[in-house]
Order: sequence, then structure tokens, then C-alpha cells
Amino acid sequence: MNPRRPPASTTLHPPRPEIRAFLRYLEKERNDSPHTVKAYARDLADFQAFADEYYGGSQHWTWRAVDRLAVRGFLGALQRKGLARRSAARAVSALRTFYRFLGERHGVAHDPSRAVRLPKLERRLPPLLDRGQIEELFHQAHGLAASGDFAAARDLAMLEVLYGSGVRLAELAGLNLGDVDIVSGQLKVRGKGRKERLVPLGGYAERALRRYYAARERLLTARGRAQASAVFLSARGERLSPRSVQRCVTRWLRVVDRGTRLKTHSLRHSFATHLLDAGADLRAVQELLGHSSLSTTQVYTHTSVERLKKVYQQAHPRA
Repeated sequence: MNPRRPPASTTLHPPRPEIRAFLRYLEKERNDSPHTVKAYARDLADFQAFADEYYGGSQHWTWRAVDRLAVRGFLGALQRKGLARRSAARAVSALRTFYRFLGERHGVAHDPSRAVRLPKLERRLPPLLDRGQIEELFHQAHGLAASGDFAAARDLAMLEVLYGSGVRLAELAGLNLGDVDIVSGQLKVRGKGRKERLVPLGGYAERALRRYYAARERLLTARGRAQASAVFLSARGERLSPRSVQRCVTRWLRVVDRGTRLKTHSLRHSFATHLLDAGADLRAVQELLGHSSLSTTQVYTHTSVERLKKVYQQAHPRA
């Protein structure tokens, strides 16, 4: 088990103004999840602490003055302290994203992180739900939603939209009533960088949403509240935060988990993999997922191939 990285310096200073502006940009403009923003904040705080020490304990260094040797030193320090390769690579990747922001907003054309090679990583297969787990999950969720309970109807609708449309957790939490067109069966989703895309809703999700909308209306009427704009609400009639959505979905995934540590994102992974398994075009899946790069989507092709190999090994007499 890898320990959480210790700070590069025992003296930590408040985040520099550029880092604070960058984190606001991630949250407000890129619409990144709170988890992502927190990870970037931690990585950049670690680099700031390292740079304070690297430049002789001085806080007067500038982002323009940072060179590739400093970034290499930072990466080496993280690895020597036992941080996993994946986490160390993510820290340098965070620095690259930050320097891109500095270039666009503060005219810093120099990016020392580009001269540093990231640690080679093993390609991890994301945890998935197989078809049997999907059937069991929705069988259980439909059974509970039939009782008319508000939370059960809401949770079923969230599960159906996550698996039926492949949207991200933050995208689901950010949905407003105007983004959902049940008649035409599509959602308008605001993804990373506030990029909008249209995704199909699917018949099961449409029916689950209609049932949930009826329970939602009863809740708001009982509470004497005006119509709320958010699609998914708490029992108090307020928008569910991404963290609250995550807790609700995780509770349901535990019902069918077989030790693979399924997460909310597993529904998105399953959506993409099941489409590719059925012969869907990779470019179409890229559009549905909102990936800017095809290489990001190709991991699901790898996942599908690995699953086929596993089936072959288990079933073929000459395997």
C-alpha cells in the first residue's frame, strides 16, 4: 500500500494567486468535479512547497523561472517518498494543465513540464458491471421504486440515466429540467470545459424519469416549494450535490458488487464497453462520452478485447 505523499517542505504557504485562479477556472469554467479540483489543488500545493525549498527556501521564485530540472526534481522526490507511479504521473500532468492555463491567461509561454517524461504506467482496466450484474441491479431498483417512495424513484432514474446515456457524475448532478427532453428522448449535457453535447436517453430511462417526476412533484407540493430547476433533488427539495449522487449510487452498486469495488464511474465504463461489445462504432462512442480525443475512448476497446480473451481462456478446450 502506497503512503499518501508528504509535503516537499515542512513549511507550507498559502496557494499562490495563480493557483487560486486556476482552481476557480477548473470549478467554474471547466465544470470539473470537486474530486478533480481537490486533486489538482493538492498536486499544485505539493509542487509549490517543493519549489520553495528547491529555490533555497525563497518564496520569490516565479512560474517563468521554473525549469525542467526543477520539475524532474519534483517527480523524483515524489517517487523516492513512495508515491505510486500513477499518482506521481498525475501530479506532473496537473502541472502541465496548470502551465497551459498560465499560457492562456497570464502569457507564460514557457512550460518546463513538457520536457519531463511521465512514468510509464500499467494500463488498468476499469471495474465494470457484466450483463448479469446490470440485470440484477435494475431488477432490485425497479422493485423498490414500485413502492412509490421518492428516494427509490429518484435513485432508479439516476441509475437508468447513468447507464443508459453514459454521462459523468458531475454532468448528471448538473442537469436542469430544461436539459431533459423526454418526448424526443435526449439530454443536453454540459461536460468538461462546459462543452455541450446531446446524448440519447433510452426507453428505460424515459420511463424511470416519468415516474420520478411524479414523485418529485408530490415532494415539492408537500413542502410548499416553488418549482426547482434541478432534475435530481434531495428529500428537502434541493439539488443533489455530486457527492450525494455518488453516495446514493454507490449504495446500489454494493448490492451487485463481487469484490471489484464498483464505483459510480463503473456505469459509464459499462455503457461504453457494452456498446462496443455489440459492434458500436468507436467514433460514435467517443461522441456519446464527450471525449475530446479518440485515444481516451480506445481504452474501452482494450477492455472488450481483454474480456473476450478471458471468455476464450475459460471456454476453449485448447486455450
